[in-house]
Amino acid sequence: MPKKTIKDVDVSNKRVLVRVDFNVPITKDGKVLDEFRILGVLPTINYLREHNAKVILMSHLGRPKGFDESLKMDPVKDALEKLGGFKVYKLNDCVGPEVESFINESLKPKEVVLLENLRFHKGEEDNDPEFAKQLASLGDIFVNDAFATAHRVAASTVGITQYLPSVAGLLMEKEINTLTKILENPDKPYVAILGGAKVSDKIGLIKNLISKVDKILIGGGMCFTFLKALGYETGMSLCEVDKLDVAKSLLEEAKKKGVKIVLPVDVVGASEVKESGYAGTFDIEEMPSNLIGVDIGPKTVKLFENEISSAKTLVWNGPLGVFEIEKFSEGTYELAKFIGGLKGVTTVVGGGETVAAFRKFNLQDSITHLSTGGGAFLEFLEGKVLPAVDALEDLN
Repeated sequence: MPKKTIKDVDVSNKRVLVRVDFNVPITKDGKVLDEFRILGVLPTINYLREHNAKVILMSHLGRPKGFDESLKMDPVKDALEKLGGFKVYKLNDCVGPEVESFINESLKPKEVVLLENLRFHKGEEDNDPEFAKQLASLGDIFVNDAFATAHRVAASTVGITQYLPSVAGLLMEKEINTLTKILENPDKPYVAILGGAKVSDKIGLIKNLISKVDKILIGGGMCFTFLKALGYETGMSLCEVDKLDVAKSLLEEAKKKGVKIVLPVDVVGASEVKESGYAGTFDIEEMPSNLIGVDIGPKTVKLFENEISSAKTLVWNGPLGVFEIEKFSEGTYELAKFIGGLKGVTTVVGGGETVAAFRKFNLQDSITHLSTGGGAFLEFLEGKVLPAVDALEDLN
């Protein structure tokens, strides 16, 4: 990694301000629904505690417009204590005299404090220099371990780096190293699996991957735009008619570069996107005009498995069907299970829904790397510079 990390600085007895991404789903009764992002930063917190640092954690939660009782960080504090096995202090704000007083007078080395939701202050999303300066005054060193927010410019991710020595945490380091390897030096054959709803969300990704991978397997709602561009009947399925020309040009570009694009040969059809709407499986030549495609079919699963069986590097972004509904989750599940069983392959999965699918199927431990980033994961693989990573100190 070309940036400094916490291992390159002395944190002993220092106030270490850590930007984490604790933007996690909270239930109505105030419990954390998915602990994935909290678990991801435990190695960084534990490293800092073991090295005698005073650990100050800051994060946003949700999209509040000012203070919002339902988006306070208290449930996160409870989950972090339970998962980490250490005491976590929680403050009622993220800046101001009370916060400064606690951190400067009460917080001891090895202890952990969680600040209140950063987005209760307008200055966070505005990247306001005064707010960034207030945050910076709480620490001696800034550590960014929030890869999922690295594509956004905010006071706590970019602005703050103007005022403090700024380095990457262990999760940020792992994310950047893993994604850099599959972009710049992947073992071949290299296969990408792309799903999700829209081609328009993935144009930049496909363009960048065409120059790097050997095959691209396409499922999810986006496959119907490609199928329609090739002249197939796609029924009532999600299809971006205004992107048919883009789909055609991507297929042509792939062909020129010798990259194989593999599309479904059969799909699960439904009269509506509900379990009760299930209407059967159809070859794509025989897709009824009154149905919606909601998953890849069993022939496509076998086809995809065959295409990836020789892969040495595999990246997956986007589910292959409406996996939240049991009846339409089979394609995503079967392929995820197959990938989990591959040996000697670097398997990288990213994007909120894809990660949620792997966790739903309890397959998260069967792959090489499950990324905490959604938008950041996509933008990195598109070849874009992530502002919050760019702002960290370079390794000389």
